[in-house]
Amino acid sequence: MAKGKHSYTKQRKAEQAELTRRKKESLWSKIKSLPKRYFIDAMGAMALGLFASLLIGTIFDTLGNYIPWDFLKTIATYAKSATGMAIGVAIAYKLGAHPLVIFSCAGVGALGNAMGAVIYDNALIQWAATAADGEAGHIFYSAGPAGAFFAVIIAAEVGMLVSKKTPVDILVTPVVTLLAGFAGAWLFCPLVSYAMYFLGIFIASTTTLYPLFMGIIVSVVVGVILTLPISSAAICAMIFSPAAVAVATANGTLEGLLLAGGAAVAGCSAQMVGFAVSSFRENKWGGLVSQGLGTSMLQMGNICRRPQIWIPPTLAAAIVGPLSTMVFKLECTGVAAGMGTCGMVGPIGVISSTEHSPMMWIGLAVCCIVAPAVLSLVFSEIMRKLGWIQYGDMKLDA
Repeated sequence: MAKGKHSYTKQRKAEQAELTRRKKESLWSKIKSLPKRYFIDAMGAMALGLFASLLIGTIFDTLGNYIPWDFLKTIATYAKSATGMAIGVAIAYKLGAHPLVIFSCAGVGALGNAMGAVIYDNALIQWAATAADGEAGHIFYSAGPAGAFFAVIIAAEVGMLVSKKTPVDILVTPVVTLLAGFAGAWLFCPLVSYAMYFLGIFIASTTTLYPLFMGIIVSVVVGVILTLPISSAAICAMIFSPAAVAVATANGTLEGLLLAGGAAVAGCSAQMVGFAVSSFRENKWGGLVSQGLGTSMLQMGNICRRPQIWIPPTLAAAIVGPLSTMVFKLECTGVAAGMGTCGMVGPIGVISSTEHSPMMWIGLAVCCIVAPAVLSLVFSEIMRKLGWIQYGDMKLDA
């Protein structure tokens, strides 16, 4: 009897140990998934929210400059004003939040997008401010999409802790989600604003002084980010924001900031057009359109298997970037700087920001289409001849 009891106790301990081990493994797997959840999935969703609001609004606004239809400008105004709300809904949806949490995150996104800090003489003098705050001469710097990003993630995760847990869910969930979102915005938005403020100053001043060097750096880095499963559009929306433009104008480095935005467009275009053309023999016309007007991110699986296929479009980006800053002087701001030829949004952004001239139109064609296509094709063909790239290395899944 005693032996049977001892055996039962031993079995129970083994079961408890196995349960503890599984819990630890489950916790560890959740922790390992957090970077992907927040910095790939959530940031990708933020890009979609930007595309459906600010970016589409920019396209309508640009069309309104050439077509005398008042409703185009009206659509543009309201689409742009919904940027924060679109980001909030997009991120919460991607994180798998319940409906009430998603709807509440619309307000959180608007709050995070609008909140920031008042900065004067490189000092943060007012925490968690809005555009209505600050005295004359002081610069209000909005956290923009980055502020909405952090606020919505916090709001969605905290909101899900209480969602569908109480009989009065319709009251508890929105209240908790909005309070958590406000706390996140209050905490993070001023810090994000301050960081973006100095990053913008660095890029604007450095590009003003060294347009050749920064043309290469910005073009290559932003182009690489576009191909990675990270949102280059969201990042550029933060760096080349209206607040950054205001600061650069005050500092006398506006041209440098705008030129850096143009180089970003060129770099993104080099990745998209470059992959589209260099992989044409494998992917034909469907691949040309899906990569050239869609995204070069489609090649990420192939890049992981054969990293050398990334060399041709990246070398092309290193060439077209300084061509943009030094020769054609293309300019761009906002989310369009990180879009490249996706829906031709990047070129549209350049058209909106650059003074119209024959040089601008030639520069657009050369830096965004012709040079990336020719250079990437030449580099890829050389690598194929050397055996560094084989047929099928850039084949997209059907």
